[in-house]
Amino acid sequence: MTFKYTIETDSDKVDFQQVADVLHSAGLASNTDVKQTEKSFRNSDITVYIKDRNKVIGVGRALTDFVSQGAIYNVAVNADYQGQHIGHTIITTLLEKMKGINIILYTHPQTLTLYEKYGFRRSKTAFAYFGHGTPESLQWMEDEGFFLPEKYRFDSEKGRY
Repeated sequence: MTFKYTIETDSDKVDFQQVADVLHSAGLASNTDVKQTEKSFRNSDITVYIKDRNKVIGVGRALTDFVSQGAIYNVAVNADYQGQHIGHTIITTLLEKMKGINIILYTHPQTLTLYEKYGFRRSKTAFAYFGHGTPESLQWMEDEGFFLPEKYRFDSEKGRY
């Protein structure tokens, strides 16, 4: 299968309104704040943008020290382009650029099986702190299944901690 879209890694060659729109349409941004989107991507160590001619149709980014640790964020594909290996291309490009290091990934509970296909495993020891979250957004995240119940312990932990 030939990939018919362009893989862009240079943030100077994308329209950040389009990037914000992709994130918003995928539910990864509560609004289309272009300045915040641009700042987060420009401050990232690795960026991947998939373009259909001049239109951004998929995005992803990573933070890394390029030695031992990395983290993937904001993998999103425009709904009209899903099912065309765009998400796969974003993920594999990010993984290749961070080859040989530990990588964490924060994702929506509905995409867990997708990332297992790439070798990601769920962790029992990860924590998340959302200092910028509103009570409404944090409630939405709890309702969607992002969090385990407060003070939750796996059976193997009970009585140990």
